[in-house]
Amino acid sequence: MKAIILAGGFAKRMWPLTKDYPKVLLPVKGRPVIEHIMEKLENLSDIDSVHVSTNQRFEKDFREWINRFSEKTNKKINLVVEPARKEEEKLGSIGALKFFIEKEGIDDDLLIVGGDNLFGFSLGDFVNFFKEKRTPVMAFFDMENPEKVRGKYGVCVLDEHGKVIEFQEKPENPKSTLASTAVYLFPKEMLNMIHEYIEGKNNPDALGFFIEWLKDKTTVHGFTFKEKWFDIGTHETYQEAIKSFEAHEDN
Repeated sequence: MKAIILAGGFAKRMWPLTKDYPKVLLPVKGRPVIEHIMEKLENLSDIDSVHVSTNQRFEKDFREWINRFSEKTNKKINLVVEPARKEEEKLGSIGALKFFIEKEGIDDDLLIVGGDNLFGFSLGDFVNFFKEKRTPVMAFFDMENPEKVRGKYGVCVLDEHGKVIEFQEKPENPKSTLASTAVYLFPKEMLNMIHEYIEGKNNPDALGFFIEWLKDKTTVHGFTFKEKWFDIGTHETYQEAIKSFEAHEDN
């Protein structure tokens, strides 16, 4: 099993903080956001390599981080650099996955984590859920209030077996309060579907659009959790994450 952390965005909503520095390297409780994700990955024996996908603009920052962090981790980290220097050139999350899979010749189950995600659940539990289902799986957090997901997050409706029966990418009229958290696991047999999706001229940006398309072609399951979750997409959510992590000694 391979893992990829997606960090190819330019985070314009968080400028000027992220104008010249990548969002996932911003500190939360004394270390970069990405290191909190790496801590989760380090406990997974199934993962034999970790890849980080970024853009040309932030390549130097990530290479410097890898040089510093490599002494602290038991995982080998490979940097994948997308051919983009500005927002208008970015590949988008799905485009970045296609680029990565083809460039690295990936033919293995693939764990995907959005680099701006901080979450409390165990990736070991998530991997076990995947092994049980052997379908594409994704993690959902119940926001409990429709106003908190409206126009902000991908949302889904699950049946009693955890199967995704409806998925909406950032809807104005959400049918549920289950928010997509940008943590996915795809069996290797499904990776060719990413190529098919892109070649069909579909939206390459948010992975939610791909899930919306994929659920009509194959079974997709949702893993729900109650532990904390932060999507660091704005100054406000970044500050919320900092306050939460600093308030708890076990983070």
